[in-house]
Amino acid sequence: MTINDQIVALRNELNKSIEKAESYEVIYNLSIKLDKLITLFYKTTNLK
Repeated sequence: MTINDQIVALRNELNKSIEKAESYEVIYNLSIKLDKLITLFYKTTNLK
């Protein structure tokens, strides 16, 4: 699974968590993981 695939999957999971009104902690943790993946994506693809 590529980083891009991981980003899409985690973004979908985050959106579902928001739609289901899960706890702040769950949504926050998913958001942090997504931010880290996006940062890794930009670092490894040399996009600025």
